[in-house]
Amino acid sequence: MLKAAADAGIHRLVIPTPFGVGDVNCYLIEDDPLTLVDCGPSSAVALLALESELERLGHSLRDVQLLVITHQHIDHMGLAHVFASRGRAEIACLDKLAPVLENWEHHGAQDDDDALLLMRRHGVEDHVAVALRSVADIVRGWGVSCRVDRPLVPGRPLELAGRSLEVLHRPGHSPSDILLVDQEHRVAITGDHLLAGISSNAVISRPLVHKWDGRRPKTLLDYRESLRLTAELDVDVMLGGHRQPVTGHRELIAERLQEHERRAEKIFDKLAAGPRTAHELATETWGEVAVTQVFLTLSEILGHLDLLIDRGLVTEDRSADVIRFARAE
Repeated sequence: MLKAAADAGIHRLVIPTPFGVGDVNCYLIEDDPLTLVDCGPSSAVALLALESELERLGHSLRDVQLLVITHQHIDHMGLAHVFASRGRAEIACLDKLAPVLENWEHHGAQDDDDALLLMRRHGVEDHVAVALRSVADIVRGWGVSCRVDRPLVPGRPLELAGRSLEVLHRPGHSPSDILLVDQEHRVAITGDHLLAGISSNAVISRPLVHKWDGRRPKTLLDYRESLRLTAELDVDVMLGGHRQPVTGHRELIAERLQEHERRAEKIFDKLAAGPRTAHELATETWGEVAVTQVFLTLSEILGHLDLLIDRGLVTEDRSADVIRFARAE
């Protein structure tokens, strides 16, 4: 399938990251303008690898004229500032994401503060939550603020000389996920929306709005709706942000949706013993992993609890400082 994409002028560039997910896939579209989709984290290792990958394809960093960011996570947008300052590329992303990228440090700090509050409210020990908030200050440095030249409006195509890319907003994994769909060549570049071999976590994140009521975003419910819409796409291959391309996306989406159902059922079973915090449920499910990956496991558990709450099977007690969940009576 990578050959089919390459025949359509879309080439994969594999860039190392310092994160557990491993390498990130960026994609060079041989067209006018020469377009790169995603760019890796802001690190010397990633930059050297990106320059090497571009050289392998006969290009340099300064040849790239357009950089498109699929979503706000730092393994996909971190090096955008290099293209804006050292290169001559225009930077494009979802229109609602533009203010975030242009003031990344502030937005990232807000997101990390939200994560600290969420950890405390859902039963994570205070010393663990505070320590992880300190680590977040370091991790945030793999992303850097960057100007945005071309805000992308969902439903309005991104036109290149030799192709038209449909821009689709698919929130869930993050609030800002977009797909770029090349209908003529039956190829979609999907970021982390749908991945082969691993499930995309519906990470809890601050919504892309100026005014927010502070209520917890229902990211898994958003993600499931986005997956259902993606299942309707008529393409042969989806080029994801990690691992290998996805073929048979409808079957994979059906599998992912069924995985959500199985996980929700297991959480519901655990609540038979009585009310639990989300962190207690995460610890019962993953053991020590729930401490080392506490925010990801909380996002996972809370997403499935939201699915159960939406169906009237579980209630959420917010009356105390720490929130607990129980089976509905």
